[in-house]
Amino acid sequence: MAKFVIAGEADCPYYAKAELLADYLQKNLPDFQIYKITQHPDVWEEWLKEVCAKNKWSHKTSPIIWRELLDRGGKGLLLGGYNEFLEHAQLYYGVTSSMMTELMMIIAQENLQAHIKQEVEKEALKDLISPLQVWITSATNPVCQHLIPILTSGEVFGMHTEISLILFESKWTEDLDSLVTEAAEMASPLLRGVSSCTQAEEAFRQAHVVLILDEHVEQEVHSLEDCLRRQLSVCRLFGNLIEKNAHDSVKVIVGGKTFVNLKTFLLMKHAPSIAHNIIAVALGVEGQAKAEMARKLKTTPSRIKDVIIWGNITGNNYVDLRKARVYRYESAIWGPPQYSRPILNLIFDSDWVKREFVITLKKLSATGKQFGSILAAHSISTTLKYWYHGSPPGEIVSLGVLSEGQFGIPEGIVFSMPVKFENGTWMVLTDLEDVKISEKIMTRMTSDLIQEKRIALGEATIFQPCKSDNELPPKPKKVSLSIEEDNQEKGSGEFKGSKYSDVTSDEEKDQTISDGKSVGRGQFLSAHAHALSWQSLGNVVARRTCPLIDPYPWNQLCESLITQDKVDMLEENTTRNLFFLHDAICQSTVQPGRPPVRARTTLFGLSASKTVN
Repeated sequence: MAKFVIAGEADCPYYAKAELLADYLQKNLPDFQIYKITQHPDVWEEWLKEVCAKNKWSHKTSPIIWRELLDRGGKGLLLGGYNEFLEHAQLYYGVTSSMMTELMMIIAQENLQAHIKQEVEKEALKDLISPLQVWITSATNPVCQHLIPILTSGEVFGMHTEISLILFESKWTEDLDSLVTEAAEMASPLLRGVSSCTQAEEAFRQAHVVLILDEHVEQEVHSLEDCLRRQLSVCRLFGNLIEKNAHDSVKVIVGGKTFVNLKTFLLMKHAPSIAHNIIAVALGVEGQAKAEMARKLKTTPSRIKDVIIWGNITGNNYVDLRKARVYRYESAIWGPPQYSRPILNLIFDSDWVKREFVITLKKLSATGKQFGSILAAHSISTTLKYWYHGSPPGEIVSLGVLSEGQFGIPEGIVFSMPVKFENGTWMVLTDLEDVKISEKIMTRMTSDLIQEKRIALGEATIFQPCKSDNELPPKPKKVSLSIEEDNQEKGSGEFKGSKYSDVTSDEEKDQTISDGKSVGRGQFLSAHAHALSWQSLGNVVARRTCPLIDPYPWNQLCESLITQDKVDMLEENTTRNLFFLHDAICQSTVQPGRPPVRARTTLFGLSASKTVN
């Protein structure tokens, strides 16, 4: 029995001609067998050198053909190239080939395309057979304990993707060993295996996913500058190892409580070939902002979408509510599940948004409480799930990525900005409208990031953060407005030029208040009316400057400021764009012997009066 091996470049026309001749011989001769080896042109020369060196042959062109002396194993007998094979077939079998050159070229290209397709299918099959390699650094960090059940549940990578977990620590501890044992005892059907690694040179070997958690600080840090410089050594080590050992398509996610933007940048610097696949998690801050808003609106955080986090994720950032919307909000207006309403149209206490909301998030950021173990694990796993399967259509996601000058952000710093995940990658949403950030806020955010980078790289020695004189707007003073008592009829312009004529313009109503510098649609001019005594209610003017589409603020106003049965209540569905002025309508404030006070309502410029006795 004759067995021939034919090997060649996928796009070689002589390989195609020899292959067809061999197929003909195998089909017509029962004792003639062939085995084909097709190599991509990029790897052909290296493969040919290895084969010739192993068998001590001398051959430099495609194809190469040899005869096997044994069916399995044994050294082959080199026949040569195409010409030698053609001569052998004609001499021993009386068969030759008369294929034209043009046809040879066409078949060669078809062979190349078929080979590429087969290689892709092999890689896909290999991925199904081989589990996804997931590495987690600082594995004894409490966040890791919450991450493992999520990653092995199938929620992140899919219900048909098996994973292999490798927990990395700088040294072995009993806690690390216990964590490995506990993860294995979960007996998760998608967990192929779990192991630990404490050897730096073996870290991230063939890793498909790398999750960077906060490092344990064992030595005492005396200053902020020392802490910043320490990040360089850790990130340089991890970056070089990821660049050297990890899979070419590795995905790296940085999460934690400290210097997330800086660590992401340093990893990119030392792993340049995969820089686009290194990102920082911002969903923790985003989730905290949604939770605060939900408490204010008495709804659930999951119904609030499109909150944008700008800047330093674990430092000086800016929570942007201009695009934020709430779905399925319980109010006077209902709609289908996809119906939503702008957040800033529903929060009527502008002082809360401008001060309390900002202060609360700043306190949480300063203490790191918004990155508790559960929230941090959920944020990392959700970001990873979006990366593999795409973010919800039309939804804005905040993510720390390297700036390329988008939105006026300086290039070369990792900055949290709005993105979307699609087709296994992320894209910055540069086409968003009305998201321009003021120069003052941008400077405040970028200055700290630039300073952190310069200190870590040794370009500066002292951290000089940007100071803002008015980070928060001043708290409004309590005021008492007096009403000019007049029982004479006046024209429609009776209040023009007085203290009551400063009606908010349409342009001001449409501005947002997330940066604490503008006035929202639901602002009450008498912001501290609740603090005034009943004796002074006769001197309060309450003015409403937003659509009355929610009954709760309307009832709250009536209960706290007036006696409801003394007011001409207008139906809510007719009160859009209502400017409501009422003067001293509480009967208890009318002094004996004084003329009655006239309550006035105005709707679209039409006036109606009611006398309160």
